[in-house]
Amino acid sequence: MDKRIVVLGAGESGCGAAILAKKLGFDVFVSDYGAISDKYKKMLDQHEIEWEEKKHTEELILCAGEVIKSPGIPNEAPIMVKIIDSGIPVISEIEFAGRYTRAKMVCITGSNGKTTTTSLIYHIFREAGLNVGLAGNIGKSLALQVAEGDKDYYIVELSSFQLDNMYEFRANVAVLLNITPDHLDRYGYDMQNYVNAKLRILQNQTSEDAFVFWNDDPVIKKELKKYKHGKLYPFAEKKEKDTVAYTEAEKLIFTEPVPFNMELEELSLTGKHNLYNSMAAGISANVAGIRKETIREALSSFVGVEHRLEKVAKINGVEYINDSKATNVNSCWYALQSMKTKTVLILGGKDKGNDYNEIAELVKEKCCGLVFLGADNSKLHAFFDSFGLPIADTSSMQDCVEQASKMAKSGETVLLSPCCASFDLFNNYEERGRIFKECVNNL
Repeated sequence: MDKRIVVLGAGESGCGAAILAKKLGFDVFVSDYGAISDKYKKMLDQHEIEWEEKKHTEELILCAGEVIKSPGIPNEAPIMVKIIDSGIPVISEIEFAGRYTRAKMVCITGSNGKTTTTSLIYHIFREAGLNVGLAGNIGKSLALQVAEGDKDYYIVELSSFQLDNMYEFRANVAVLLNITPDHLDRYGYDMQNYVNAKLRILQNQTSEDAFVFWNDDPVIKKELKKYKHGKLYPFAEKKEKDTVAYTEAEKLIFTEPVPFNMELEELSLTGKHNLYNSMAAGISANVAGIRKETIREALSSFVGVEHRLEKVAKINGVEYINDSKATNVNSCWYALQSMKTKTVLILGGKDKGNDYNEIAELVKEKCCGLVFLGADNSKLHAFFDSFGLPIADTSSMQDCVEQASKMAKSGETVLLSPCCASFDLFNNYEERGRIFKECVNNL
């Protein structure tokens, strides 16, 4: 195999991949079309890895034996077109790292709930005293952890973009929470392309592996017949033919491999979507042989994820909730469904081919006002203006929070659950959520 590896994108995953490749004796070069943060420059320099920023030098890239691509770079990027035309294999950081570890992989994907479920599974494994790492979309780069001293287990959150460039990687436990339209702008606006990407989590599973999934998802049900997979562990709210986790008489019941139950009110996370996340996490831990007592305790003691239905403050009787991680319509649907009071909803950002019909009924039922936050809110106006709700149009977070606070009365909620990516006004959903919290706390 050619010993030159080129890494495109010098963020957490790219930097980690470069360090692992260098440690393994490859000739490594890192190229980022944007600016590289000082933190990663320092890491690359410490490992004597060559890098460039704000450009892609073709002669240094197109001589690679293999390219490790950041999940954020689309295949249509000019440098990617040339790499693909040159026949150079392109893989993800997770695929690369997976070659050099014998750790068991618990992998989580789905359109919604990934981060919460991944964090919850990691929490249970840690509480069980296992040697475990958190990787993928959250935590430290998997490649970096493999380079710095391996673990026995990795809990890996996988986006569809990461799965796109994974080929040999095997998930010992694959968790698929749900599949709803998301990122369609990256999949030719064809839902099936996105579905196929998600189901790549099953490739390479053997009969010794486990597939944990939501039994009532129509897309998963339809697609399951097409794929080879490990032993099935479906979960659902109500007991169904094969479900191994369900609720009954205010209890959450697990039936396999070790049967146990716990009171629903003991769960630290509330709302129906979080019930599913807790089921998926409980099954994954049960399959890994973690004691039922430990699973129960961990499902009770978990503290939620930042930017996911995160309570910020109560000001003048109004509750402010940061759900900046809701970057698609289905996420917002879950958030609205869990609201117990009338809600002023903040929507907007970079639209990824959204269909707002999914939340139309909930908006009519739960919302007392809408605040649009984006560089271009015309699509939101076209859809929501006829609902007869008060609407404010804003293009900065400060203005947005001020407008929302004017609209909301005591006893109501202001919910930032934007349905959209943040890239029109912010660097990412974390920055959007952080600035929202700052503006709320400054009210």
